[in-house]
Amino acid sequence: MSKNSNNGPSALETRDEPESDLPTGLSKPALRALARAGYIQLDQFSKLAESEVLKLHGMGPKGIDLIRRALAAKGQSFADGS
Repeated sequence: MSKNSNNGPSALETRDEPESDLPTGLSKPALRALARAGYIQLDQFSKLAESEVLKLHGMGPKGIDLIRRALAAKGQSFADGS
């Protein structure tokens, strides 16, 4: 048994991070790519061109489509109108 074992919440679980409202169904690689780039809120994508998001390693056509549909449901779109 290790003396350093800790049964409490980890530092990652206790940090105050803004909650994401990204669409469900995004793949884990897509979510990691977006998080690394600092994109965790759907509204952020209305300031970005679709082509910018597609450049992120881990983002593909399915992820873009999910984000596009989620934006449309809120009456928004990517900055380039897609």
